[in-house]
Amino acid sequence: MVQLRRRKVTPEQRRMFSLVQRRIREWDVPSGQQEEKQYDFVTAARMNSNRMVVAQRGVLPPPKQHFADAVWFKYILSCCAATTAEMVTYPLDLAKTRLQIQGEKGLNGNTIRPYRGLAGTGVGIIQEEGFLKLWQGITPAVYRHLIYSGTRMVLYEKVRDHLFTTRPDGTRPVWQAIVGGIVVGGIAQFLASPADLVKVQMQMEGRRRLEGKPPRIHSASEAFFRIYGAGGLRGLWKGCMPNVYRSALVNLGDLTTYDSVKRFFVNSWNFPDTYWTHALCSACSGLIGATLGTPCDVVKTRVMNQPTDNRARGLLYRNSVDCLVKTVNNEGFWALYKGFFPCWLRMGPWSLTFWLTYEQIRNACGTSAF
Repeated sequence: MVQLRRRKVTPEQRRMFSLVQRRIREWDVPSGQQEEKQYDFVTAARMNSNRMVVAQRGVLPPPKQHFADAVWFKYILSCCAATTAEMVTYPLDLAKTRLQIQGEKGLNGNTIRPYRGLAGTGVGIIQEEGFLKLWQGITPAVYRHLIYSGTRMVLYEKVRDHLFTTRPDGTRPVWQAIVGGIVVGGIAQFLASPADLVKVQMQMEGRRRLEGKPPRIHSASEAFFRIYGAGGLRGLWKGCMPNVYRSALVNLGDLTTYDSVKRFFVNSWNFPDTYWTHALCSACSGLIGATLGTPCDVVKTRVMNQPTDNRARGLLYRNSVDCLVKTVNNEGFWALYKGFFPCWLRMGPWSLTFWLTYEQIRNACGTSAF
């Protein structure tokens, strides 16, 4: 007796067959016509499956991707949302930087009364320097986000969609999101570190003038070329390592927390994907990002703002570890959390503005939800 071999069914054909069965039930096809209808659908499914195989082998071109889901378009959307958020919350970033730098030995003079808190810092800047000085250094800050935010958003989405494991309920392992957020944040900040260096130095120019010190720079382009002329390419990446550590932790708190919390709320608690869900997730991401990133932000600000010799070596700190040790020894552990409150107040509104803008721009342009 000849034994027939059973034909192996591929997972794609099995999935298409299940879809056919469900469609037949939904359309309520009469029983006498089900076999004929099912045959037509199965034939079409096999033809589509064969076409997919041929396309994968390079014989037929794959279907064209809509521009709204292209990498370059998502990069532009990320930069637009980040620029909007930066313009709205930049005065808080300036106040945070001023609070973090005061009390530093070997840098600050004794003729200027130190600022007291976020409100005192903002009022002091307006009274002593003028209202528009609250946006001093905004140009390199925008340049930074054109590199940092665009890179981190596009890279994280690519890593998430292609390397992360997706559970049946739509969620992903937290440890994968943590690793992805840290790696992507570090890479993006390393590329954007020169713009961040220019921003920090421009933010401190108003304070230097009030302390009777000569101005170092007058514009972002002058700062860039002055730094390059003094230390070359190495000088443009001064303080990049604490900056990379800080951005990796902030990205862990911001991007990873937002992505994980949003998917948990939407998939597990059935929250609607609306403004209120975005606001709740951004509040969580802002708090965790500020808690993880403030100590590294203090070290980064001080290393970047210190004077250097003709070989781009710092005169106050040898490296980020030396800055960390000296800050704790001279001012105590809680000096690492100087500016935490304005940092949190900034990161919360920044995350809220960024994510609301980003999600709505994606929705308006027809791009898939983040």
